[in-house]
Amino acid sequence: MDRFQLERLAATPYPQQTVWAAMHQDYSEDFVWDKRDRFPSETEAGELIVKYLLAGDRGHFGPLEHPQIVVNVGYFPHSMMQQLRTHRVGVSFDVQSFRYSGKRIIDVATGDRDLEDVFYLRPVGKYTNRQGKRYEYTPEQRQADCDWCRAAAERYQQRIAEGLSEEHARSLIPFDTRQHFVLSCNARSLMHLLDLRWKKDAQLEIQKFSELLFVQFADWMPAIATWYAENRAKKAKLSP
Repeated sequence: MDRFQLERLAATPYPQQTVWAAMHQDYSEDFVWDKRDRFPSETEAGELIVKYLLAGDRGHFGPLEHPQIVVNVGYFPHSMMQQLRTHRVGVSFDVQSFRYSGKRIIDVATGDRDLEDVFYLRPVGKYTNRQGKRYEYTPEQRQADCDWCRAAAERYQQRIAEGLSEEHARSLIPFDTRQHFVLSCNARSLMHLLDLRWKKDAQLEIQKFSELLFVQFADWMPAIATWYAENRAKKAKLSP
């Protein structure tokens, strides 16, 4: 869908072994590090975590707080970033500032950048509002909204040329200007985000964010992600 993008910048290597070591230290008589040459493989560690930590909803998620992942999120609308940024427990953000990144708005006005690389509008189609009423977003409506975004970019360019500061002129741009950001979290917080936002009544854009985040999760911690998909995904359970 759209231009949305989510890419991994960094992540704890061998994350399932890391969780296993933390889990094992909870009840081991010995210093776990001394037995590192006998650690289970990454795949085996994932299987043991599911069997002894996660299966049956035992609820002990502490060991999952140790592995960390950092992702770069791109081209999502400002409204989605705002929804996501309310969840800060175990999650850190660095978000593109509209004060320092206004040249792209001017680039739209001058024709040097594609309008939809900078402004987000939902695709043409059928939707339902919060009261359950169905409606259609037509091609004509969308084109009119694209025209309005272009006019706003031109007004922004004009005001900057007249000497307004970027933080003053940014009040003229449409609310859902696209906004890139970096997000970091641990595995437990990642599942927390998915529990809250990857559900049927969540807004369209944050559902897509959740799908892209899960792809990274599944590649990074496959056994844990498979368990999550089978037991928690899209079920709006209380976050772990």
